[in-house]
Amino acid sequence: MKRDLRRQFRAQILDTRVLLGESWVPLVLFTVVLLGGALIFSLTYPDPDNLANRLPYADALHATFALIFFETLLPFPDEWYVQIFFFIIPILGLLAVVDGVLRFGSAFINKNTRGQQWQVAMASTYNNHIIVCGAGKIGYRVILELLKYEQKVVVIESDENGRFVEKIKNLGIPLIIANARRSETIIKAGVQKADAIIPATDDELANLDIALDARDINPNIKVVLRMFDGDLARRVEKGFGIHTAYSGSALAAPIFATAALRLNIKHSFYVGETLLHLGEITLTESSRLLGYTIDKLMHEMDCSVVSYQHKGTPDLHPAPNQQLFTQDTVLVLASLETLRKLHGMNN
Repeated sequence: MKRDLRRQFRAQILDTRVLLGESWVPLVLFTVVLLGGALIFSLTYPDPDNLANRLPYADALHATFALIFFETLLPFPDEWYVQIFFFIIPILGLLAVVDGVLRFGSAFINKNTRGQQWQVAMASTYNNHIIVCGAGKIGYRVILELLKYEQKVVVIESDENGRFVEKIKNLGIPLIIANARRSETIIKAGVQKADAIIPATDDELANLDIALDARDINPNIKVVLRMFDGDLARRVEKGFGIHTAYSGSALAAPIFATAALRLNIKHSFYVGETLLHLGEITLTESSRLLGYTIDKLMHEMDCSVVSYQHKGTPDLHPAPNQQLFTQDTVLVLASLETLRKLHGMNN
């Protein structure tokens, strides 16, 4: 909570600097009118308390400020050249106020009128964060998972009317609407200070372009690249030095294929060139695995026990000498051949 408040405060300071940079012309005009008018009145009006002296500058400044808002604290002058200022000062001063001061205050309070500049200001307060490029189905799910792991996230999306844009805004994280293929966009997202970037758009070449651009700006950044061609993904990973390149089809294919098998496989994935599976086995009364210990199961069957459940109570770190009983459930990480063997011994 305190970190969020500090980030909001830093963003507010940066945003105020941007506002001042945009409003400097009317603000300078207002200042010139105020100070210049005070100088003229201090030189032309006598001090009411001592007519031998000139009007103090502080009193002249107060009178000028009041005159800008059509309130006269000084008598109308006799000199024609001073009379001119009585008409010019309110006009110029009020124009400056309307165009500068009031607009500045309104934008300062209402961030919605300057949404993207505020989002960039917020992103600039992040360090060691993760940039997600593309807020489609995959990108949105990635964002939710990262937030679940309490990671700091900045999002870039090119379509301001995208399906998940409003949902991401409601998450309270910076969302920059721009083309991530442009260097200035990922720089606004803080790529120089980011820990990782995930190009997850539906355009394979765009993802590669974003990844290479990010690595050019920040050579130490971790890149997780979404690609659809498995062969190209492997070449990119080796040839361009990108830390990780995943093919969407390569990730999905094993899940579809193994789901058709009657082996109760929960998930499948590649580790290098090896396809591994998470399979769940519930011991039957006739299972040949009854009496096995966790250690014996792993060594004889060449698998890893990820989770063990006895009478509905899960144990992620079962003791090596824990025996297996009827209706116990074991989640193992193994090859397809090992899973077939295990299911054969369990039937």
